[in-house]
Amino acid sequence: MSTITVYGSTGMVGSAITAEAASRGFAVTGVTRKSPAVVKDAVEGVTYVTGEISDTADVVAKAAATDILVLSVPGARDGSSVQPIIDAHTALIPALAEANVTARIFIIGGAGATETPDGTQLKDTPDFPAAYKAEADSFAEILDLWRAAPEGLDWTMLAPAPEIAPGEASASYNLGDDQPAGDFVSAGTFAKAAVDELGTPAHRRARFTVANA
Repeated sequence: MSTITVYGSTGMVGSAITAEAASRGFAVTGVTRKSPAVVKDAVEGVTYVTGEISDTADVVAKAAATDILVLSVPGARDGSSVQPIIDAHTALIPALAEANVTARIFIIGGAGATETPDGTQLKDTPDFPAAYKAEADSFAEILDLWRAAPEGLDWTMLAPAPEIAPGEASASYNLGDDQPAGDFVSAGTFAKAAVDELGTPAHRRARFTVANA
């Protein structure tokens, strides 16, 4: 049985991935900033522990003890600085490489760094919402950091469609590489695609994206 450790396991996307992985028989550890005792809607069979993506040494230790490490931690959306999430990934990549971590690293990215047909990132198009620009910029930078990661790191980034919201998984989904695969994805569909990829890897050291069919 493969083991999965999910940072951001109580967020909209992270909780959906946690539940989907547990339902398929993975041994799942959910990492949360909250006390495990107060996790709402805890998934049966999941072990919850406390952790922060900014605690590099602890993330590396958790990565060394699992088969798959999922990083589902968004940047700040309340007007505060997004620099901490950039700093966390900047510190984590070389630390994982130095520790020779063999776990697969699965990062939840953002739609803003996906591209229009002419190669423009969505975050740089005129109609992109200003409220999400800073976070989109941060995850474009984070994508570049992972693309430059040492060859020994086995990473994948999955980005959502431009609109993502809570909801059950659709019967099928569409995948894309640099361009969005559609306009909308539910959290359930996103989680389904993520765990499909974790069970049968097809996008190693690459970013891909998903939308409801």
